[in-house]
Amino acid sequence: MATVDTTFTRRRVLRGELIGLYGVVERNIYLTRRYLLWDLAFLLWTIANTLTIVFIARGVDLSAAQRNELETKLLVGGVIWAFLGIIFEIVTETVAWERWEGTIEYTFMAPISRPVHLIGMGVYAVLYGLLRAAAIFVAIVLFIGIHLPHANYPAALALLSIASISFIGVGMMTAVLPLISPEKGAQLGFVAQGLMLVVSGVYYPVSVLPDWMQWISKISPATYALRGNRDQILAGAGLRWSDVWPLLVIGVLSIPIGLVVFRAGERYAKQHGKLKRSG
Repeated sequence: MATVDTTFTRRRVLRGELIGLYGVVERNIYLTRRYLLWDLAFLLWTIANTLTIVFIARGVDLSAAQRNELETKLLVGGVIWAFLGIIFEIVTETVAWERWEGTIEYTFMAPISRPVHLIGMGVYAVLYGLLRAAAIFVAIVLFIGIHLPHANYPAALALLSIASISFIGVGMMTAVLPLISPEKGAQLGFVAQGLMLVVSGVYYPVSVLPDWMQWISKISPATYALRGNRDQILAGAGLRWSDVWPLLVIGVLSIPIGLVVFRAGERYAKQHGKLKRSG
């Protein structure tokens, strides 16, 4: 009888957490719909910004095939930059957004656990980021006329989804910054994003970096996402284990570390009265 009661309790708790997870995702969908025109404006800006990078290939004296390859490499780098950027923006601004909406106290007292709250933010960020990245990719391919006859889109999407686990974990770590520094914490999150991409070869191969930076690149999930996606889009490569296992290891480590870091930052903010401060 006790076993049945325990099982029922566990199922009820799990159901409550899943409902809470869905609620976090649904809430962000409503917020996106509210500010849809702003999101479309920033999407247009991201497309224009990525185009300025891809057009670099047109200014280099290369054959048509070589130029198409360089355009594709730059495009993949730009799309993953945008994808990682939106994940960092949504997860890192978990606290800043709540302060702006004036709902931070209600959210932090809501009957859901902090892991569910943060993972829900991450799940929404990944779903929204994938749709946004696909729109950027298609828009630039059609605008410039890049030829991708061998592209393996399912494999590229699968690898990017696996990499997202690590991106969410790193985003949780940076989400603590607005907690401990209401004034400039959110901006520091974008600094962290830029540092990650510098060592990951966003617009160039990792091999051109100094040796010490190449060592750092091995612990960046963006390194494996970029390498794998470029081969999948250019040569039609499949989902390679050499790209997948590092992402799984980094993801398994980064999520728990991110939760611990955020919990410590939340405790610090509450003790020093910084939770509701906006400046």
